[in-house]
Amino acid sequence: MPTGVALRDVREQLFDAAERILLRDGPNALTSRAVTAEAGCAKGVLHRHFADFDAFLAELVTDRIRRVEAQAAALREDAGTATVAENLTLALLELFGSVAVAVVSLVIARDGLRARLRLAGSTGIPVLSEATSMIAAYLTAEREMGRIAVDADVDALALTLIGSGHLLFAGREDDPPDAAAVQWIVTTAIADVVQRRLL
Repeated sequence: MPTGVALRDVREQLFDAAERILLRDGPNALTSRAVTAEAGCAKGVLHRHFADFDAFLAELVTDRIRRVEAQAAALREDAGTATVAENLTLALLELFGSVAVAVVSLVIARDGLRARLRLAGSTGIPVLSEATSMIAAYLTAEREMGRIAVDADVDALALTLIGSGHLLFAGREDDPPDAAAVQWIVTTAIADVVQRRLL
Protein backbone atom coordinates (compact mmCIF):
# COMPACT_ATOMS: atom_id res chain seq x y z
CA MET A 1 0.00 0.00 0.00
CA PRO A 2 1.53 3.34 -0.96
CA THR A 3 2.30 5.68 1.93
CA GLY A 4 2.87 8.86 -0.06
CA VAL A 5 -0.75 9.39 -1.12
CA ALA A 6 -1.84 12.93 -0.23
CA LEU A 7 -5.12 13.00 1.65
CA ARG A 8 -6.99 16.30 1.73
CA ASP A 9 -9.03 15.62 4.86
CA VAL A 10 -7.76 12.37 6.30
CA ARG A 11 -10.41 12.00 8.99
CA GLU A 12 -13.29 12.59 6.60
CA GLN A 13 -11.82 10.22 4.01
CA LEU A 14 -11.45 7.52 6.65
CA PHE A 15 -15.00 8.14 7.90
CA ASP A 16 -16.36 7.95 4.34
CA ALA A 17 -14.44 4.71 3.75
CA ALA A 18 -15.86 3.25 6.96
CA GLU A 19 -19.39 4.22 5.88
CA ARG A 20 -18.96 2.51 2.51
CA ILE A 21 -17.82 -0.68 4.23
CA LEU A 22 -20.70 -0.50 6.71
CA LEU A 23 -23.25 -0.06 3.94
CA ARG A 24 -21.73 -2.68 1.66
CA ASP A 25 -20.52 -5.38 4.06
CA GLY A 26 -21.97 -4.63 7.51
CA PRO A 27 -20.37 -3.88 10.89
CA ASN A 28 -18.47 -7.18 11.17
CA ALA A 29 -16.39 -6.28 8.11
CA LEU A 30 -15.23 -3.02 9.65
CA THR A 31 -11.56 -3.32 10.62
CA SER A 32 -8.72 -0.81 10.57
CA ARG A 33 -7.15 -2.67 7.64
CA ALA A 34 -10.43 -2.66 5.70
CA VAL A 35 -10.95 1.09 6.34
CA THR A 36 -7.47 2.12 5.25
CA ALA A 37 -7.62 -0.15 2.19
CA GLU A 38 -10.98 1.37 1.23
CA ALA A 39 -9.58 4.88 1.74
CA GLY A 40 -6.50 4.00 -0.34
CA CYS A 41 -3.95 4.82 2.34
CA ALA A 42 -1.45 3.02 4.56
CA LYS A 43 -2.76 1.40 7.75
CA GLY A 44 -0.54 3.65 9.85
CA VAL A 45 -2.49 6.72 8.68
CA LEU A 46 -5.48 5.75 10.83
CA HIS A 47 -3.30 5.24 13.90
CA ARG A 48 -1.58 8.60 13.41
CA HIS A 49 -4.94 10.35 13.74
CA PHE A 50 -6.68 8.13 16.32
CA ALA A 51 -5.41 6.44 19.49
CA ASP A 52 -6.82 3.08 18.39
CA PHE A 53 -9.57 1.62 16.22
CA ASP A 54 -12.25 1.98 18.91
CA ALA A 55 -11.33 5.67 19.20
CA PHE A 56 -11.77 5.95 15.43
CA LEU A 57 -15.19 4.29 15.58
CA ALA A 58 -16.27 6.51 18.48
CA GLU A 59 -15.26 9.60 16.47
CA LEU A 60 -17.14 8.24 13.44
CA VAL A 61 -20.33 7.86 15.48
CA THR A 62 -19.82 11.26 17.13
CA ASP A 63 -19.38 12.86 13.72
CA ARG A 64 -22.62 11.27 12.53
CA ILE A 65 -24.37 12.50 15.68
CA ARG A 66 -23.23 16.04 14.79
CA ARG A 67 -24.84 15.58 11.38
CA VAL A 68 -28.13 14.64 13.04
CA GLU A 69 -27.84 17.74 15.23
CA ALA A 70 -27.31 19.88 12.11
CA GLN A 71 -30.36 18.25 10.53
CA ALA A 72 -32.30 19.00 13.74
CA ALA A 73 -31.51 22.71 13.48
CA ALA A 74 -32.70 22.78 9.86
CA LEU A 75 -35.88 20.88 10.73
CA ARG A 76 -36.74 23.30 13.54
CA GLU A 77 -36.42 26.14 11.03
CA ASP A 78 -38.96 24.33 8.82
CA ALA A 79 -41.61 24.52 11.54
CA GLY A 80 -44.59 26.41 10.21
CA THR A 81 -43.75 25.69 6.56
CA ALA A 82 -45.22 23.06 4.21
CA THR A 83 -47.25 20.58 6.27
CA VAL A 84 -46.23 18.77 9.43
CA ALA A 85 -46.46 15.42 7.63
CA GLU A 86 -44.33 16.62 4.71
CA ASN A 87 -41.64 17.99 7.01
CA LEU A 88 -41.54 14.81 9.10
CA THR A 89 -41.52 12.57 6.04
CA LEU A 90 -38.59 14.42 4.51
CA ALA A 91 -36.72 14.39 7.83
CA LEU A 92 -37.14 10.62 8.23
CA LEU A 93 -36.16 9.96 4.62
CA GLU A 94 -33.02 12.05 5.05
CA LEU A 95 -32.16 10.46 8.39
CA PHE A 96 -32.70 6.83 7.48
CA GLY A 97 -31.70 7.21 3.85
CA SER A 98 -28.22 8.06 5.09
CA VAL A 99 -25.81 5.86 6.95
CA ALA A 100 -27.77 6.17 10.23
CA VAL A 101 -29.16 2.62 10.15
CA ALA A 102 -25.70 1.19 9.51
CA VAL A 103 -24.19 3.26 12.35
CA VAL A 104 -26.87 1.96 14.71
CA SER A 105 -25.97 -1.61 13.66
CA LEU A 106 -22.32 -0.82 14.34
CA VAL A 107 -23.04 0.50 17.83
CA ILE A 108 -25.20 -2.53 18.65
CA ALA A 109 -22.56 -4.96 17.32
CA ARG A 110 -19.59 -3.57 19.28
CA ASP A 111 -19.73 -3.64 23.08
CA GLY A 112 -16.47 -1.71 23.42
CA LEU A 113 -17.76 1.09 21.21
CA ARG A 114 -21.00 1.36 23.20
CA ALA A 115 -19.03 1.51 26.45
CA ARG A 116 -16.73 4.23 25.09
CA LEU A 117 -19.68 6.29 23.85
CA ARG A 118 -21.41 5.99 27.22
CA LEU A 119 -18.26 7.18 28.99
CA ALA A 120 -18.33 10.20 26.67
CA GLY A 121 -21.88 10.98 27.82
CA SER A 122 -23.96 9.28 25.14
CA THR A 123 -27.25 7.79 26.29
CA GLY A 124 -29.59 5.29 24.71
CA ILE A 125 -28.67 4.22 21.21
CA PRO A 126 -26.46 6.90 19.67
CA VAL A 127 -27.87 8.52 16.53
CA LEU A 128 -31.39 7.22 17.31
CA SER A 129 -31.44 9.12 20.61
CA GLU A 130 -30.41 12.34 18.88
CA ALA A 131 -32.90 11.69 16.08
CA THR A 132 -35.68 11.27 18.66
CA SER A 133 -34.70 14.58 20.25
CA MET A 134 -34.70 16.17 16.78
CA ILE A 135 -38.28 15.06 16.08
CA ALA A 136 -39.48 16.04 19.57
CA ALA A 137 -37.97 19.52 19.22
CA TYR A 138 -39.61 19.98 15.82
CA LEU A 139 -43.00 18.82 17.12
CA THR A 140 -42.65 21.14 20.11
CA ALA A 141 -42.09 24.07 17.72
CA GLU A 142 -45.15 23.06 15.70
CA ARG A 143 -47.20 22.76 18.90
CA GLU A 144 -46.14 26.27 19.92
CA MET A 145 -47.31 27.51 16.51
CA GLY A 146 -50.69 25.84 16.99
CA ARG A 147 -50.25 23.37 14.15
CA ILE A 148 -50.55 20.37 16.44
CA ALA A 149 -52.72 19.92 19.51
CA VAL A 150 -51.61 21.68 22.68
CA ASP A 151 -51.87 18.42 24.63
CA ALA A 152 -49.88 16.36 22.07
CA ASP A 153 -47.26 14.15 23.71
CA VAL A 154 -44.37 15.12 21.45
CA ASP A 155 -41.91 12.80 23.21
CA ALA A 156 -44.12 9.75 22.63
CA LEU A 157 -44.73 10.79 19.02
CA ALA A 158 -41.00 11.23 18.43
CA LEU A 159 -40.27 7.75 19.83
CA THR A 160 -43.03 6.28 17.68
CA LEU A 161 -41.77 7.95 14.51
CA ILE A 162 -38.09 7.09 15.04
CA GLY A 163 -38.83 3.52 16.09
CA SER A 164 -41.18 2.98 13.16
CA GLY A 165 -38.77 4.61 10.74
CA HIS A 166 -35.88 2.48 11.94
CA LEU A 167 -37.91 -0.71 11.62
CA LEU A 168 -39.05 0.32 8.16
CA PHE A 169 -35.50 0.94 6.90
CA ALA A 170 -33.48 -1.67 8.84
CA GLY A 171 -32.16 -4.51 6.72
CA ARG A 172 -33.37 -2.94 3.47
CA GLU A 173 -30.20 -1.28 2.20
CA ASP A 174 -30.74 -2.68 -1.31
CA ASP A 175 -34.46 -1.97 -1.39
CA PRO A 176 -35.24 1.03 0.83
CA PRO A 177 -38.88 2.01 1.38
CA ASP A 178 -40.24 4.78 -0.78
CA ALA A 179 -41.52 8.16 0.35
CA ALA A 180 -45.13 6.93 0.28
CA ALA A 181 -44.39 4.23 2.87
CA VAL A 182 -42.68 6.76 5.14
CA GLN A 183 -45.50 9.27 4.71
CA TRP A 184 -48.05 6.59 5.61
CA ILE A 185 -46.24 5.98 8.93
CA VAL A 186 -46.04 9.70 9.61
CA THR A 187 -49.66 10.52 8.81
CA THR A 188 -50.88 7.53 10.84
CA ALA A 189 -48.78 8.50 13.87
CA ILE A 190 -49.78 12.16 13.90
CA ALA A 191 -53.40 11.84 12.74
CA ASP A 192 -54.89 12.46 16.19
CA VAL A 193 -52.86 15.59 16.95
CA VAL A 194 -52.71 17.46 13.66
CA GLN A 195 -55.66 19.11 11.99
CA ARG A 196 -56.51 17.20 8.84
CA ARG A 197 -55.87 20.20 6.59
CA LEU A 198 -52.34 20.53 8.03
CA LEU A 199 -51.31 16.89 7.63
